[in-house]
Amino acid sequence: MSQRISDTDNESTGSTGSSRPAPANAIGEERILDAAYELLLAIGMRRMTMADIARHAEVSRATLYRRWPNVQAVVAALMTREWTTALVSAFQPDAVDGRSRLVEGVVEVVAKTRTHPLMRKIIELDPEFLTPYLLERRGSSTVAHLALVEAGIRAGQEDGSIRSGDPDWLSRQIILVSLASAVSGPVLAEAGEYPKLDEELRVMLTRYLVP
Repeated sequence: MSQRISDTDNESTGSTGSSRPAPANAIGEERILDAAYELLLAIGMRRMTMADIARHAEVSRATLYRRWPNVQAVVAALMTREWTTALVSAFQPDAVDGRSRLVEGVVEVVAKTRTHPLMRKIIELDPEFLTPYLLERRGSSTVAHLALVEAGIRAGQEDGSIRSGDPDWLSRQIILVSLASAVSGPVLAEAGEYPKLDEELRVMLTRYLVP
């Protein structure tokens, strides 16, 4: 892991030495996360350093350290961004009822997660990064997923399309099933069979939620 440096670091971003990184408050987070994404796909998280990210994003290491303490924290922020984007695009309001909206949204997020380049690269090269989030604690993405699923359950209960029950515990069970399908699906099915996994997940969730 890169050694933390002082805030006086003024690493040059140009070959002539006359160009310097922009001030910290002028650097957009998306630019840094985009750089981390490209590096992770190219070399994997284990080989990536904070210096690599800073250089690729053309910012100083001091700027990077002001926002995140290490590579793992940068990747965690990157994963939160990617899966928040997937959530926003998946749960559309034009479904016939709350249950359909929830089930189709969950299935779409699972399908995207299963084949997402970021997830596949981490599982391939750095699977230990995921272990705490699967076995020990909830990450930001999981918290966001739970909140969205719980809200969807409450909406479905209100319109009568989802059975009664504690929305908190119903949402937890849905997330557990979804995680298994997203992360372990490729162990049990070839890529061409993923639609079958999605259909079985759709059937399972529908039967679990139907009144």
